[in-house]
Amino acid sequence: MKPTTIANLFSRGTRAARVVLVLAALCACASPAAAWSNHALCTWPALAVLPQVTAAAPVEVERLEDFLAKEAPALVRLLEDEERWARAHVPVYPPRPDALAFRTDGATGDELTRRFVAAVRINPASRLAPYLQLPPGQPAGSRPVLGESDVTTLTRSETTRANVFVALPPGAKVPVIDVVATGSDEPDHGFDIGLWEDNGTAYGRTYGFGKQPFGANPAIEFASQAPLHVGFFHEAAIIYKAAPFLQRTYPEYRIHLWQTLAAHALRSGHRYWGWRFAGWALHYIQDLTQPYHARVLPGVGVAGMLWINTLDIVGWHAPKTDAIALVTNRHLALENYQLHRIRAAYLRGDRADAALRALQDTARDAASPYTDASPRAAITLQSAGYADALDRTLEARLPRKYISEPSYVFGETEPDLDLLAVVAQAGPAAEAAMTDALVRLLGNFGTHTRAFVRALPDSSR
Repeated sequence: MKPTTIANLFSRGTRAARVVLVLAALCACASPAAAWSNHALCTWPALAVLPQVTAAAPVEVERLEDFLAKEAPALVRLLEDEERWARAHVPVYPPRPDALAFRTDGATGDELTRRFVAAVRINPASRLAPYLQLPPGQPAGSRPVLGESDVTTLTRSETTRANVFVALPPGAKVPVIDVVATGSDEPDHGFDIGLWEDNGTAYGRTYGFGKQPFGANPAIEFASQAPLHVGFFHEAAIIYKAAPFLQRTYPEYRIHLWQTLAAHALRSGHRYWGWRFAGWALHYIQDLTQPYHARVLPGVGVAGMLWINTLDIVGWHAPKTDAIALVTNRHLALENYQLHRIRAAYLRGDRADAALRALQDTARDAASPYTDASPRAAITLQSAGYADALDRTLEARLPRKYISEPSYVFGETEPDLDLLAVVAQAGPAAEAAMTDALVRLLGNFGTHTRAFVRALPDSSR
């Protein structure tokens, strides 16, 4: 089958032809596995209208090892309770090995931190020293500027490129909103890389997550984080029967873990870590507002997904390969447009930009409280329901080569592509359609971000 034929399968006008698309294309969900380009840029405006954050006193910076030393006995109990919660409430949960349970036994400093990192099962190389990301255009002043390698384990990170990071000394006072916004992007800096037993890492062989269920792609540095950053909770029952590994997605585990730690830190007076943990939890909530993280293959019906799985099994791999390329390109195209749109608004100082206004729109906040059920029952239900319409918009309003040509590799064929500029050249209709799509998505992003923060203990003092 020629690539152009596969591209046509994504066309709105070839509904019958969709029966030749691939269930195995769910491998594409690891490419990319980041839902939004730079969460912090969206978290700042989303929380700028929330008095719980804006009126809160600045927090005092604290090193992780100091927080752990002071709270170690309580954290032993808390993390044991959290493990019991996850085993009871997260479907198909991979239990944390008992050997990794957080214990103190007189440990201090780096050893206590190592034990905590193992107990929460994140990449041991994660950068956990205090730092802040600065909004675009804000000068670092006298604060030491950090390099990319100081904040991320990735060697090629679109998330950190063009951003400015500054180190924070213990005892410094910083605004709550900056701590939360910075934290909301941190999980994309390597927290969930290499955690699976077949990822070739020593820690992956001990963490107990099992083999990576999907998305394993050695060519993509961050591919292994996918199952923790997506939530495929609303596919047809027959899809789960054909591909039961789709149920092995664990954002609920991460959200509840960081939420529990945030609440404890806030209640016990460790406000810096309370808000930083809150930012970590927000990352996964915000990921789930992205339709390409809530549906395996937007724009493709159940029959098509099953059929292409059959084709792949019998040895006809081209449909799978091309489908992966197309859904990946559409996912990345949306992120590219979002990143350039938001960054440009910051640099212009344009608070009236529709994307920033959407992030601050509180009209639906009262109807969207956050509970433990929200990621599955509300957030992904909302984003999955919009996935097909979003996919149609991208197909109709972006140039064909970016979203319908499998030979085009988004981010590599044209490394410095700016889709905001491309859409502007396409004319007012394209600009209006892309704005409408982004406004809808970022409205959800802002609503669920604020709902989660409202559910945290009060920490205004």
